[in-house]
Amino acid sequence: MRFVWQFLAVMVMYAITGGAVSAVKDNDWLSLVVGLTSAALAVLVYAWVVRRTEHRAALDVAREGAVAKTGWGMLIGVGMFGAVILNLFTAGYYEVDGLGSPTGAVGLVGFMAGAAVAEEVVYRGVLFRIIEEHTGTYIALVLTGVVFGLSHLLNENATLWGAIAIAIEAGFMLAAAYAATRTLWLPIGLHFGWNFAAAGIFSTEVSGNGANQGLLDTATSGPTLLTGGEFGPEGSVYAVGFGALLTIVFLWLAHRRGNIKPRSRRASPVEPVATLPR
Repeated sequence: MRFVWQFLAVMVMYAITGGAVSAVKDNDWLSLVVGLTSAALAVLVYAWVVRRTEHRAALDVAREGAVAKTGWGMLIGVGMFGAVILNLFTAGYYEVDGLGSPTGAVGLVGFMAGAAVAEEVVYRGVLFRIIEEHTGTYIALVLTGVVFGLSHLLNENATLWGAIAIAIEAGFMLAAAYAATRTLWLPIGLHFGWNFAAAGIFSTEVSGNGANQGLLDTATSGPTLLTGGEFGPEGSVYAVGFGALLTIVFLWLAHRRGNIKPRSRRASPVEPVATLPR
């Protein structure tokens, strides 16, 4: 029953905050304010519903170490997407024509923060965490990763390959990051860093939702297998490869720290612990 209440609470929050952010997306400064407010609200709703239904504090969104963990995640996310762009640039498929829109980049900070926090609360905080208690880490990772990928089929220029790519490079990888650290802050930072780098810095399409005017004025062209085509670089084999590699690294960390939950054991939830990485 706690799953139902938690899922309903975060989905209502997701719908309200998503609608609010979308309503002001044409105003960069309002997008910043509304997006950051929505992100804070998502964390508060999650902490509240966990406390009410599980009679404990939501340690995976504890304030202690939140800034550092989120910062690590952002660095990894930006670095990961930067590596994809570097490969496209050196191959001649990505060009920088000059400065884009700094104010557009500011608005995308809020927009991407709201989206990243809400999605991590829904998919990793509720779905992955509770499914993992019953099926184990690996099955929960696969199930929630696939659902996360399929949810992107609703986007404007979505493709089946794009959904598969998102499942691998984001759904699997972010769940593995949560398993390794038992905190939502690292996946939140990673998710935000990846999305903001894509839209706010390199001005590319994000998950088939069209091009963004961020910090740089850019153009992408070339084979769809490498560039992702209209879906954006998230549909690139480079992105899938880097995401799969990080998934393996995070799962190795989770195993090393004893955070992998086996399918056969019906134990209490794994308590959030560590910082990344040591």
